[in-house]
Amino acid sequence: MVDNFRMLFIWFLLFSYLRNSTSLDSLAPSQSIRDSERLVSKEGTFEAGFFSPGTSTRRYLGIWYRDVSPLTVVWVANREKPVYNKSGVLKLEERGVLMILNSTNSTIWRSNNISSTVKNPIAQLLDSGNLVVRNERDINEDNFLWQSFDYPCDTFLPGMKLGWNLVTGQDRFLSSWKSEDDPAKGDYSLKLDLRGYPEFFGYEGDAIKFRGGSWNGEALVGYPIHQLVQQLVYEFVFNKKDVYYEYKILDRSIIYIFTLTPSGFGQRFLWTNQTSSKKVLSGGADPCENYAICGANSICNMNGNAQTCDCIKGYVPKFPGQWNVSYWSNGCVPRNKSDCKTSNTDGLLRYTDMKIPDTSSSWFNKTMNLEECQKSCLKNCSCKACANLDIRNGGSGCLLWFDDLVDMRQFSKGGQDLYFRAPASELVNSHGKNLKKLLGITIGAIMLGLTVCVCMILILKKQGLARIIDRNHFKHKLRKEDNDLSTFDFAIIARATGNFAKSNKLGEGGFGPVYKARLLDGQEFAVKRLSNKSGQGLEEFKNEVMLIAKLQHRNLVKLIGCSIEGKERMLIYEYMPNKSLDYFIFDETRRTMVDWPKHFNIICGIARGILYLHQDSRLRIVHRDLKTSNILLDGNFDPKISDFGLARTFWGDQVEANTNRLAGTYGYMAPEYAARGQFSMKSDVFSYGVIVLEIVSGKKNREFSDPKHYLNLLGHTWRLWAEERALELLDGVLKERFTPSEVIRCIQVGLLCVQQRPEDRPDMSSVVLMLNGEKLLPNPKVPGFYTEGDVKPESDFSPTNRFSTNQISITMLEAR
Repeated sequence: MVDNFRMLFIWFLLFSYLRNSTSLDSLAPSQSIRDSERLVSKEGTFEAGFFSPGTSTRRYLGIWYRDVSPLTVVWVANREKPVYNKSGVLKLEERGVLMILNSTNSTIWRSNNISSTVKNPIAQLLDSGNLVVRNERDINEDNFLWQSFDYPCDTFLPGMKLGWNLVTGQDRFLSSWKSEDDPAKGDYSLKLDLRGYPEFFGYEGDAIKFRGGSWNGEALVGYPIHQLVQQLVYEFVFNKKDVYYEYKILDRSIIYIFTLTPSGFGQRFLWTNQTSSKKVLSGGADPCENYAICGANSICNMNGNAQTCDCIKGYVPKFPGQWNVSYWSNGCVPRNKSDCKTSNTDGLLRYTDMKIPDTSSSWFNKTMNLEECQKSCLKNCSCKACANLDIRNGGSGCLLWFDDLVDMRQFSKGGQDLYFRAPASELVNSHGKNLKKLLGITIGAIMLGLTVCVCMILILKKQGLARIIDRNHFKHKLRKEDNDLSTFDFAIIARATGNFAKSNKLGEGGFGPVYKARLLDGQEFAVKRLSNKSGQGLEEFKNEVMLIAKLQHRNLVKLIGCSIEGKERMLIYEYMPNKSLDYFIFDETRRTMVDWPKHFNIICGIARGILYLHQDSRLRIVHRDLKTSNILLDGNFDPKISDFGLARTFWGDQVEANTNRLAGTYGYMAPEYAARGQFSMKSDVFSYGVIVLEIVSGKKNREFSDPKHYLNLLGHTWRLWAEERALELLDGVLKERFTPSEVIRCIQVGLLCVQQRPEDRPDMSSVVLMLNGEKLLPNPKVPGFYTEGDVKPESDFSPTNRFSTNQISITMLEAR
């Protein structure tokens, strides 16, 4: 009997040991978690460990609900780099850095926290599902050295913040899995856009798929009716330090999450103690959720399962023939021209239960009431619509729109009031009156048409029929290529630029001078005028028009139209108030206006723009002239790539091409292009790497010369990197507030991009992942134009010593 009792006691101790050895409530530097072990939250809600998704055999470190079936993974650490057997290990370094090691003891993932305040760090899995690293004896339990909530994957959990930390520049957004079997970053993402009044967009690549919209005090405008509203509390925080959206659950017996699926739809899931998994809401099933499906100035409605589009009052279809066959994407245009400036009789029409338009180009004020908001709109003839910013307690705040109104819909219930500007005739006609005025407008339109015809005949006689036909043929070709491209009369451009006055000149490049223009209604834009002295000409002009008219991306400059008048060739762009990147980073005074978070945002924005050109646009495009003067900055210092005159398209599986016509700017050219005329997407990558190192250092590659070793900027950076002194490259004016890990990451990415051999350079998709800290960075190799050892400046094959130092793009012709 005693022996039996002793045996039971031994088994009990063994079971307790095994149980404790396979689950931990925290992880210290002396401990590790192997494939068969787990990290469990205090109350047992969540569990972290290695798992294989779906039918895959690859292993990932993930976090999932412990008592929910089926397995519901909410976060993955090494989503881009799996372990290929069950040998994975999670460790915590003494510095507080989490690492995943594979069978060869190589690090395949690490948290990117670097802090000088680490004392006895521990890793813990909280009952919120947040994996954190903190100091063990820190009194403030929310003072984390690192947390997984700052790096969301595809799932939005209660207490998680989606949005921006404006101090560090960190963007917390959702990204889908590639498939049910692969948690790597997929094609879809959900992000908070800070342009205008902040709002959520769902993206497929860089193209907008749907718009959750802005916060109106009760809900996101795209989803006004919330289920489980009594159990959920939503909050939107918008201040100088943070812009984010989060939610909390009041009933702890409920599990409620939002997931961005591999197919790009948002799905909400609910579990309770009584039910299994239940899908509550599936986004994307409603056609009206597709972004701008009805085009501009049109409202989407759902009649049962059928979608219809209706122009707002006072507007008519842009192309009635297309509209009649349910092709709505070109939207609506005003029926009559507003006489606001002469009569000021416009009014406002109220629509209820609305999803308000895209707010990315809106103006907002948090303190105005509705009456003040409406008056402000009516005082400005450019104002198209207005609405309350916050609809609670009778409404407060003000939103104004000045551009086309995009992505609106009318709900059966929910939504908010939206007020559209309309001329007096439309306000009266909406009540079935003023037929005489309508007839007068019609007769006036006919008379105007006859007048235009007479004027055209006189113009044809004066300027010559052949020249007009030729010019109109080219204009027709441009319109055929892109219906949204406008052509401007030379007289309008000349008047808007003060007859190309020096005071309106913004700068000059290889194409010619650039001027600021202002129309009578106050709209501003930039005009690039082809110079007679330019090495570029009609081919570059046509190339830029045909290419950029097809491109739509937040980090590419928007082409509004062009002007063709005699020998004049002009391109009209959106106006960038902060000019170009080189205007700031290379100027001793202005460089202090752009802090490190803005620098990092610019670096990332340029990368996203190039990725779009190389991979996500309808055409695969090699820019061939990437440089700081071709990166323009908008009012928020967001970068936009410009100047596509030298760009070339690649087709199918084409990866490189050769040319006898060398074009570009020395100092940014890749070695293979400068020496042999061979260009590819990797030559753009090289140019991007130079830009990154110039942004970090505040030095020009072509003008920099290390007095000790006679190295150009690339060689100097390489030497600092090899000597582990990379942070010395950072521009001195940025050292007051910067993130060391981000700076080092940017320098390493820059060196990877400027490697001598094109095949060693990463593609832009990898660059974007590296900058986001989602991909391990390999060690860079020797950069292009680098000569080892101390050499004389004249023997250094660098752009500084071999080529021109001006800012202008060059085009060299060679005999065939």
